[in-house]
Amino acid sequence: MTATRGRAEAPALAAVAFQPHALTLARRWRRIRKKELAHQVGVTATAVSQYELGQSRPSPATLARLALALAVPVQFFAAGIPAPATAGHPHFRSLRMTTQAERDQALAFGEIAWRVVDVFEQHLELPALRLPSIDLPEDARTRDIEAAAVVARHAFGLGDGPVPHMVRLLEAAGVVVLTLPDVSERVDAFSHWYGTRPFVFVSPRKNDKARSRMDAAHELAHLLLHHDAEPGSQILEREATAFGSHFLAPTTQLRDELPTRLDFDQLQQVKRRWGLSLKALVYRGHAMGVYSDYTYRRAMSMLAEWGYPEPADLGPREQPSLLGKAAELLAEHRHTVASVAQQAGMSADLLDVVVAAGSHATPRVTLEA
Repeated sequence: MTATRGRAEAPALAAVAFQPHALTLARRWRRIRKKELAHQVGVTATAVSQYELGQSRPSPATLARLALALAVPVQFFAAGIPAPATAGHPHFRSLRMTTQAERDQALAFGEIAWRVVDVFEQHLELPALRLPSIDLPEDARTRDIEAAAVVARHAFGLGDGPVPHMVRLLEAAGVVVLTLPDVSERVDAFSHWYGTRPFVFVSPRKNDKARSRMDAAHELAHLLLHHDAEPGSQILEREATAFGSHFLAPTTQLRDELPTRLDFDQLQQVKRRWGLSLKALVYRGHAMGVYSDYTYRRAMSMLAEWGYPEPADLGPREQPSLLGKAAELLAEHRHTVASVAQQAGMSADLLDVVVAAGSHATPRVTLEA
């Protein structure tokens, strides 16, 4: 009887503590338009807008229907977790390739993940944020980007050798790395700040180690170099790509290891050592003057014919593990999925989605009868 009464009273209590932003967050995560949501709930689209603007509050009955339509518990709207203060703008690779709804959904997932991280940090200590401060000249040139990459490598204590694991490096530096759920297929890797932590989102579609390493290094560039820059600029994207390439393989070391003629057997050895794609290595070789224009065009033509995966496949993409390990540690201290989900104001299923996004996915063996 008590449990039944508690469930019945939940919408009324949530309606009193209703947070307008939480409704917007849930709606964007589910990628439902206001008009569609209003139809499902039995109110007008204007009413939904008023709820999200804080101009009116939904009744307990309406709030219960909103929760059902958006597949979240009513507590999601009244968890007492305000929208995180964000610094800068999210750096999406191409604004033209994605719709606003797709970007909103990806950013909503990030904020939901931030809720989980916020609860985790109430019970355990995640790695402290330690990103170096780097100022890039306004009209940065190639040498400025390369110098910034060298400074960053030194700050991370990498020495002259390859980066062992790019994603682990970010996580150890206090960056939350998440694999995007398979909801917005056209959204590529991007980065954004939620509260006091930067988040990096990587795509599960690029199941290639070299490409995933470059994606992570590319997003590190945005975090270090483009704090207040307006996103979407191709100049910024080129700077981030150049920084990522130099961060993964400094010019001084790479120049001595590249074959002076187009030898893909030797290039594959360099690829395995530095974790850079053959395409990136050929591009760098051309930029450094190791390969002529003709050799560069011929190499790129051959790589285009071969397609993906390239020769000397390095294996599956690098994956995050921070949130998965944090969840395991909480479980050891008797913090159940249900209790953590309740603190975050979400369902256990949604919490599992977030934790899985921050965990190393183990390949499964399936047997057919």
